[in-house]
Amino acid sequence: MEPITLVGAGECAEIDIKQCLDMAPRVFAADGGARHCRAAGIMPELVIGDLDSILEGETLDIPPTHLHHVAEQDSTDFEKALRVLTAPLILGVGFTGARMDHQLACYNALVRYPERRCVLLSDSDIAFLAPPSLELPLVAGTRVSLFPMGLVEGVSDGLRWPIAGLTFTPDGRIGTSNEATGAVMLSVTAPKMLVILPRECFAIVVTALAAPSGSWPAL
Repeated sequence: MEPITLVGAGECAEIDIKQCLDMAPRVFAADGGARHCRAAGIMPELVIGDLDSILEGETLDIPPTHLHHVAEQDSTDFEKALRVLTAPLILGVGFTGARMDHQLACYNALVRYPERRCVLLSDSDIAFLAPPSLELPLVAGTRVSLFPMGLVEGVSDGLRWPIAGLTFTPDGRIGTSNEATGAVMLSVTAPKMLVILPRECFAIVVTALAAPSGSWPAL
């Protein structure tokens, strides 16, 4: 019942893993993310996935008891990890860059598993699914992008362009490059809205999402 770090096989620097470990010291890997872990001298508690990214015979000195094989090929390793892991908050690193299709699939998984609170860290930004309500003590001028993954509405306080009365859809209105005027309060009607903030907001978001508040039920 504590936040955990989940490492993927995408773009990932050792400093990225360390930033997650400072707030979530227990480490898990999604398939090829095990390589990033071992390169950083970390033994993941569990490696989850179809394990096709770990070459046959190359277990990276990971004990067999640390390998959780999920054979089906209908989901990404990130989605497999979301299904297996239970934690109040998952800090995901190594799930952006490298391959755009995998990155988009990760955003899709965030929406399809709304009960799994997860923050994805990239080299410049962070992304997460908005819970029913959220309060963030942001600095005025902070970029706040809202990207709908389905039909969703909401209300806000502390945004330069308020969202009340607007209907967001992926093929219609989106909320790229809004801006905080100070602390932001956001409420949305469905688990369909991604929030994208500068990486500098990582610790603020982790603290906000780790706090007890309303959560989306499993779909």
